[in-house]
Amino acid sequence: MRSVLAIVAALGCLAAVATDAQFAHPGGSEPSNLGNVTAELRRDPYGLELLISFGTSKGGSAGHLALALSDETSGEETVYSANFYADRHPKHAKGYYTADLMTRVPKWEYLFGTRSTLGDTAAFGLDYGEIYKRSVVAVRVQGVPAAERRAIAAYFARINADYRRQAPKAEYHDDEIRYDYMHFNCAKTIGVAFRHGAGYRDLAVKEPFLPGRIAAAVNANIPTEMALKLMKEWDVRGYRMDVVLYKKYEGSTFVDAREEEKVAFGELPNRFPSVLSLDFRSDAGEYEDYDNLFAMYLLYNLGRYSVRVAPGTQRLEIEAGKEPMPYAQAAELAARDAESDSRLFLRRLPFIPKGLRIGDPVDTRHLHEFPGGSK
Repeated sequence: MRSVLAIVAALGCLAAVATDAQFAHPGGSEPSNLGNVTAELRRDPYGLELLISFGTSKGGSAGHLALALSDETSGEETVYSANFYADRHPKHAKGYYTADLMTRVPKWEYLFGTRSTLGDTAAFGLDYGEIYKRSVVAVRVQGVPAAERRAIAAYFARINADYRRQAPKAEYHDDEIRYDYMHFNCAKTIGVAFRHGAGYRDLAVKEPFLPGRIAAAVNANIPTEMALKLMKEWDVRGYRMDVVLYKKYEGSTFVDAREEEKVAFGELPNRFPSVLSLDFRSDAGEYEDYDNLFAMYLLYNLGRYSVRVAPGTQRLEIEAGKEPMPYAQAAELAARDAESDSRLFLRRLPFIPKGLRIGDPVDTRHLHEFPGGSK
């Protein structure tokens, strides 16, 4: 715990160096109360955390998938995330971070940082400072052996080594080892690390090499779908799970000059990352497909905490907390409610959905109070 808080304190000192940048901008100050919230969340032991980022497009956005691993000795948490710009495209050769295919940063930098240990070419809202751009759902997993976590980290290191030597193929990918949005994306990199590194031989990882853009999209690995597959694998292994929702800070006025469409982070859509379905181009809050409803209901049922940056005080706080259901019960209830609600949506008649989606308010009778936060 001391090492975790030391990192938080160090990041806070770095943030204090420059005071001219606005809050929720690169170089600006970070949320206060970070140490207290960190300590509270770490009271629950867990070995890894699957980080599912929301989509930021009006339609057709699958979001992003990353993985945080805890060090067995220090407890420090490191996020491994596929680098969107490690695609060897000439336009990314300068001014973009391309040293690694799998970036490696402290978790609190990934979520709340306004400076990156990767350097000035790292992408704000992607490589660090995620919550200023979109919400992140974290599936925390308890009971994962340290040897399994080490094996996954070692496999990410192997992917980076293959990327640097421009390997034409590998056991985990039948093409050049570089980032590819359809073929070797964030979901596939996480999937192959568990399948080949940790020995999850039953984990299905797609090999999307059919001709044509539509065919490639249909056969691509998608973040939410990969997350659901991994959650089933963890349940089979007897690992326990709960969920933390890190809510987007809606007030960021930062505009990424690298993006073609110049829109402030605070104005970007914040969409639950859709599976490939009839909902894929729907707006946030308008999902009606069974698979999306099941995912949102399951994550709600497993929900433990909701964390936000308070807009007035810029203070990090645990906004709400509840007791998560065991996975089997959460999945059974989510499947039943998703089946019923998806059928009723098709009828186009007013009704009250049975399921609650991740991010929906929780029953106030089951809320808990947390030090340094709100109820």
